[in-house]
Amino acid sequence: MVKSSERDVVTLCGRVGRILLENGAETSRVENTVEYIGRAADLPVVCHATMTGIFVSSEKRTRIFKVRVGDFNLQKVDEINTLSREFSQRKITYDQLKDEVDRVEFEKKDFTWVTKCIGAGLVSMPPMLLFKETWGDFVLAFLIGIAGYLASQIVSHHSKIPYIAVAVGSFVISILAHTTGAQGIATDANNVIIGALMPLVPGVPMTNSLREIIEKNTISGLVRATDAVISGIAIGSGVIVGEIVTQWFF
Repeated sequence: MVKSSERDVVTLCGRVGRILLENGAETSRVENTVEYIGRAADLPVVCHATMTGIFVSSEKRTRIFKVRVGDFNLQKVDEINTLSREFSQRKITYDQLKDEVDRVEFEKKDFTWVTKCIGAGLVSMPPMLLFKETWGDFVLAFLIGIAGYLASQIVSHHSKIPYIAVAVGSFVISILAHTTGAQGIATDANNVIIGALMPLVPGVPMTNSLREIIEKNTISGLVRATDAVISGIAIGSGVIVGEIVTQWFF
């Protein structure tokens, strides 16, 4: 039996759910993990998760946790899942679980800018295999993908306007790709654009939205799908504007 108050257990369960949801976990995983921890703590709880809040209830207490979904960090999701399994298997105590949740919640792990840029460039290259492009276009997709990713990251750090970062990133990609195409450097500017846009595509939201809808979590699924669609519209708008601007000069 966990020697802790009901309030403390409910609060910890809510924090766990908030960490999971804010970092990219689907609502079904959030609900299952929270209830899993509650049972392991000898306090059965019921959890209902939406994209804006988490409701955790025990027999005598209910708490609501506000959620602000933004950038995701799947490493934190994995760490919380590992902690919940270890706690249920009695490999760690409740106090240890609480300390580890504190660490995960406030820990700011991130890759270096060099690693991020190289990753963005590598992600931009595989579509070139599909299009059977030249080695020159492979290199262009790598470099332009990095440029678009850097532009989106710089804008996101200076502006809180939703979707503007991906729009600017796609605009930069379009400008560079069409310019290299007009100069005869790129074999096919459109294929280079498709490859370079891959780091900006909202893959996780799209995947999670489908999983949510399949699992009958319709509201959360539609919210995630709407977010992905708006991101796609912003990306497309940036590409179109970039093409129009390039045509003025070439």
